[in-house]
Amino acid sequence: MSRLTDLIARAKAKDRALGEELEHEFKALASRRAFGLNFERHRPESVELPGRPIRRGDKVRVLPPRGSTAKGDQRLWKVLRIEEADGKRTAHVSLIDAGEPETVDVPVDDLVVVAEFRDYIYPGLVSTGRVERGGDKPYHTVINGENFHALEALTYTHRGTIDAIYIDPPYNTGARDWKYNNNYVEGEDLYRHSKWLAFMERRLNLARDLLNPESSVLIVTIDEKEFSRLGLLLEQIFPQAEIQMITSVINPKGTARANEFARIDEYIFFVKIGNISISRWRWDMLTARDYGEDKEVRWRGLARTGRKGLRSNNPGSWYPIYVYKDGSGIHSIGDTVLVGEQEPADAPSRTLKK
Repeated sequence: MSRLTDLIARAKAKDRALGEELEHEFKALASRRAFGLNFERHRPESVELPGRPIRRGDKVRVLPPRGSTAKGDQRLWKVLRIEEADGKRTAHVSLIDAGEPETVDVPVDDLVVVAEFRDYIYPGLVSTGRVERGGDKPYHTVINGENFHALEALTYTHRGTIDAIYIDPPYNTGARDWKYNNNYVEGEDLYRHSKWLAFMERRLNLARDLLNPESSVLIVTIDEKEFSRLGLLLEQIFPQAEIQMITSVINPKGTARANEFARIDEYIFFVKIGNISISRWRWDMLTARDYGEDKEVRWRGLARTGRKGLRSNNPGSWYPIYVYKDGSGIHSIGDTVLVGEQEPADAPSRTLKK
């Protein structure tokens, strides 16, 4: 459910006639789509905060029994009061957004605090350890936490200063590879794509606030399940940026899939902001080889492939190129040598300037 349909459901629970009237007007408005990427801004995600002390007024969930692998009660409760007796603390909680009032008493140890993304929270970083091996070189920081809140925390200290952000989001394959609001998103979920877009939009908006507007880049990897929607979303969030999508080979042999073409690649979006530019590099990032230090000419890369690469099929394109022994450049280019003709023994007069 989107946030608006969720509110309508709550209104219907309290006043059915009013709720149905609101639903009718909502459907009329929903049929008028604006141009561009349209999707439901789903109700805000929530995150559990284990270890956070339970206080009066908190939103909480009831945990499943200890040792159980069951999902547990996903409903949200509000702590009305906390009482202590015989050394045990018990919370009196009320079900949030219930049609009929429902209250229960639950041991505090069986509750976990829940923060919805629309709630104001003030995330803080607590050091859990460090590894120091670089001397006075720049250091790296690893933040372990909910990525939305980690990005939000960085906006207080790094807004508009980040040079590069690389993200590898869930690919939304429908194979229970990610969760929305603590629930796996499966292929049969009718809101699967809009949940993914709402999930991504919140984080990309924070990334935009962190990136340096003068010169920076955002890099996002994705596969064919969501690449088209991601491209439109990036264009809407970064309208002034230069956006380019490239392919990245992940398996040259191809990954076999039932009733589908084999897949050999994925996609990478580069969102170039401000005066950021690309430059040539001597490393392919796949091996340790530095091509700038090569001593030999890579002839295979210069040869034409396919049928026209065969001398018998393209005889007019075979001719000698003479180079200086010291490697300083090309001396001359000879005439075409047809199949069966004797190759020239001597180089022609120099035809190119040294």
